[in-house]
Amino acid sequence: MQVGLPISAFIAAALVLIPLPSQWRAKNIGTLSMIAWLFVSNIIYAINSVIWAGTVLNVAPVWCDVVTKLQIGANLALPASCLCVCMQLARIASVSHARSTRTDKLRGALIDITICWFVPMIYMALHYIVQGHRFDIVEDFGCRPTIYVSIAAICIIWVPPMVVALLTMGYAGVALKHFFRRRITFAKHLRDSKTGLSTSQYLRLMSMAVIEMFWGLVITSLNLWFFCRDGLQPWISWENVHVGFSQIWYYPTVLIPPTTLAWLYAMWCVVPISAVMFSVFFSFGQDAMKDYRNSLQWFRTSMVLCIPSRTNHHPTVVELPSFNRLRGPINDSTLPPISPVAKSPNSASYISFSEMTSNSEDGGSLVYSRADLSPYSYNGYRTGGMDGRLIV
Repeated sequence: MQVGLPISAFIAAALVLIPLPSQWRAKNIGTLSMIAWLFVSNIIYAINSVIWAGTVLNVAPVWCDVVTKLQIGANLALPASCLCVCMQLARIASVSHARSTRTDKLRGALIDITICWFVPMIYMALHYIVQGHRFDIVEDFGCRPTIYVSIAAICIIWVPPMVVALLTMGYAGVALKHFFRRRITFAKHLRDSKTGLSTSQYLRLMSMAVIEMFWGLVITSLNLWFFCRDGLQPWISWENVHVGFSQIWYYPTVLIPPTTLAWLYAMWCVVPISAVMFSVFFSFGQDAMKDYRNSLQWFRTSMVLCIPSRTNHHPTVVELPSFNRLRGPINDSTLPPISPVAKSPNSASYISFSEMTSNSEDGGSLVYSRADLSPYSYNGYRTGGMDGRLIV
């Protein structure tokens, strides 16, 4: 089992959630969509590497049907999210944004949602055209989507992410042009636009989108080259492409050529690396540091409330009824008719009534056994008189 695969994917999924609170407050649909797609992709990779560690058995066919489509959708959704970020930054940097109405902002939000979510869904549906069979299962990597490598596959699978990357580059250029044109008064322009962004946050978003765009463009180009290095398959007909569609192909690692296996490892690492790159841009900003401090303060407060405070232990004084008040004057009418018991002064079951009531007016020397004084505690009383107090 390749232990590093699921561990790295789970760590990347956790890291990508760090900027979620600040981006949720900013209502930035592009970055929120990127967080969602990166988180889902890393979770899929981690679970796949756990389930199919050292095996190629088809233990979760429905899971594979779902996640292979999500893997295809993520290929376009991540560049599309970068495009939405650059589109928003270009709108913010333009002069017309300061005069935009609520309807304009709602229209922009709907456009972002369409690009980040509905367009990838259409892309996932179009994948069926070039899906030669159901899916593949690769040992240690899990289920993978299949592509019938042809001219149609190039146009449907690889061209759209490249087009989106080029559009992202264009909007990034427009945003930078507006920034350099008004770089002296740009901070005031951001305040007037009421976006909640500072100049540093604006540049950080721009840098993240551009770097992720170039990273995705390079990966897509390399992936296209690797799939097409042995030539394209002919597109004869729909029936020819989808014959035996329900088949599932299995690939144990011992049967995979070393070059192909190394390429699989490299392509598998693309998604965790993308998540780490994304989190680096937002994990050390002012908003992130503020969230860290608030979380730490909340943790400290919760721990203080859960842990009881230590207080100094003081002896508890228990008030007992006064022996003298209970017995009243000692005389023949109040004492029970008990016969004196002759005991040796050294006996352990011996107690002198005179010692117990030396401060009483009677001062008798009758001897009682311990059983005769059962209503009271023998060990609790002390010599020198009964004052009705017991320290425990």
